[in-house]
Amino acid sequence: MFTGIIKKTGEISKIEKTGNKIYFTIKTSDFLRDVKIGESVSCDGVCLTVIKKIKDSFKVELMPETLRMTKFRHAKAGDLINLELALKMGERIDGHFVMGHIDGTGVVKKIINEGGFKTLAIKIHRKLIKYIAYKGSAAVNGVSLTVSGAGKDWFKISLITHTLENTNLSELKKGDEVNIEVDMMARYIINSKCKN
Repeated sequence: MFTGIIKKTGEISKIEKTGNKIYFTIKTSDFLRDVKIGESVSCDGVCLTVIKKIKDSFKVELMPETLRMTKFRHAKAGDLINLELALKMGERIDGHFVMGHIDGTGVVKKIINEGGFKTLAIKIHRKLIKYIAYKGSAAVNGVSLTVSGAGKDWFKISLITHTLENTNLSELKKGDEVNIEVDMMARYIINSKCKN
């Protein structure tokens, strides 16, 4: 489990394919000393297991389901990704509970620049919009964000300077794909069925 508060970014330095398995080698700095083999790391919001550490890089394995559900099916070497270590019990939760289980992808349909701020309008599948609430939370590429508007098949998020300076969201352009995880509380509430 994660919080969606991004402290580091990394670069996909190598992509290997063996049969139906895909492996990413991710290069990063000042991140690996706290990472152990077998631990989970959020990579652009996707919970992945570290299977190897190499100097300033770590290696992860992606299953077919991960590729089907995420933007990683289009990944290439050189892509910048957001990184977050798993939440430790007793730490403050500054974002919201992020599971690392991507619900689908979205596409940036509009970018609005307002002074030093940036607002993104993201188009998503209609089956996901029921989980998006104005002033609620959503994770975009693993970043915990507050929803600042929503429509039939889109929602808006507004980015402060800190988020733009510390995540890959600053690099997004119109038409770019992003990983989306809806708020788990919304998912459970909407899908719960009372039994008497």
